Amino acid sequence: MAKHIPHLAITMGDPAGISAEIIVKAAARLAPRIAAGELRLLVIGHATALAAATAQLGTPPIPTTTADAPFPNLAILPAGDELAPIVPGEMTAEAGRFSYLAVEQAVRLAQSKRIDAIVTAPLNKEALNLAGYHYAGHTDMLAALTNTKSSVMLLAHGNMRVSHVTTHVPLAKVPALLTPERLRRTIDLTQDALRRLGFARPHIAVAALNPHAGEGGLFGREDIEISTPVIAECNAEGLRISGPIPGDTVFVKLRAGQYDAVVAMYHDQGHIPVKLLGFTMDPATGKFEALSGVNITLGLPVIRTSVDHGTAFDIAGRGIANADSLVEAIDYAVQMAAEKRATAA
Repeated sequence: MAKHIPHLAITMGDPAGISAEIIVKAAARLAPRIAAGELRLLVIGHATALAAATAQLGTPPIPTTTADAPFPNLAILPAGDELAPIVPGEMTAEAGRFSYLAVEQAVRLAQSKRIDAIVTAPLNKEALNLAGYHYAGHTDMLAALTNTKSSVMLLAHGNMRVSHVTTHVPLAKVPALLTPERLRRTIDLTQDALRRLGFARPHIAVAALNPHAGEGGLFGREDIEISTPVIAECNAEGLRISGPIPGDTVFVKLRAGQYDAVVAMYHDQGHIPVKLLGFTMDPATGKFEALSGVNITLGLPVIRTSVDHGTAFDIAGRGIANADSLVEAIDYAVQMAAEKRATAA
């Protein structure tokens, strides 16, 4: 039997941002693997924006394909008809429309098993909504397109793996959203993801919602009345779950290797430690030198990984964007696709 070559769809996201540039740079870095038959990439998005990026960066043009043709090892599939020009750094409904159409087409291809996984470049939420697609971002959009009731965000950088009970909601609403059912689902999906990433018996820590895990109820009772019973239930079933661990120390212990992942209660609690380690900035210029980290959506019927940064309109079209996060997201997608295929065999 011929060896299966992982085939990934990269959705361009907002074509007015840095997406086309980082896709071209990632494809150039991965060219030896593509040439060796180790990887296939299908870019779905705005063909003119991608062509402009290849011209600017001096890389070979990426051939265009159609949805009803056999896909080459590297090609761009236009997400739709180009109805208006795209200007780098300019937020428009047209760019938002392409962001949605690319993801919609990628989901259809993944569901029909023509691709193994989806890797998403960043979109602009305001442009997406301006185009009439009222989602908070990729995660909500993918859940709707795949008829998934709920999903979980996992950020990864090195040994820092952090899933989230809640994400894009006001901080004031987080305590009410911390339910036993939501916490248990987050733990279970994190457990499953770690196993797919090669951890036979993962050790997961649950971060506390309140300072000092509530300090015996003085600073809130959610950690005592909700998190603690769920953790006890998990451990009684043979899982390795610790917590609730105060948020000011749990990530230090994660970085030290005491845990394989942390379940964070809310967006910034989980994002800050991962981005603090994955993003570096030149102190003299205030410009980012590296953007490293991967966003993985758990709970979907398709594999989806993503960059862990935004559209960077301020540097779009200048040729200086960093593709590290996209390459990492591709590598994670390859690993998870291989595990999924092995498990199904």
